[in-house]
Amino acid sequence: MKKQTCGYGPHLMLDLSDCNPIILDDLEACFKLLSDLPDIIGMTKITQPYVFRYSAPVPEDEGITGVVIIAESHISLHTYPGKRFVFVDLFSCKPFDVDMARDYVTQFFQSKSALYHVQERGAAFPAAIKIA
Repeated sequence: MKKQTCGYGPHLMLDLSDCNPIILDDLEACFKLLSDLPDIIGMTKITQPYVFRYSAPVPEDEGITGVVIIAESHISLHTYPGKRFVFVDLFSCKPFDVDMARDYVTQFFQSKSALYHVQERGAAFPAAIKIA
């Protein structure tokens, strides 16, 4: 029997506030998160993470930006140590445990206030035919 499926995959967006500013300002910690997270959520890392320090005209807007490309899409982060805030996006064409990923990243940055949104992407993406 053929089963029609639609959509592409989940996009987890995290807005984490009241985080540990030391972790937010640590290039090695951000690299480690981006390096380890694909394995933790069952994805395939195809590049090493790229992380860099952003020097903004306004010092409180400075932070770290990073991305890792996974076979299933990407994971990115943007930290603001001066504001104790980080944005993290996980986008994948493959289902993953969104709650576990959310909790892991929230705990990693020691956030005391987490907002998150999950969007199923690709409603108009051409449907796949799966043999069931």
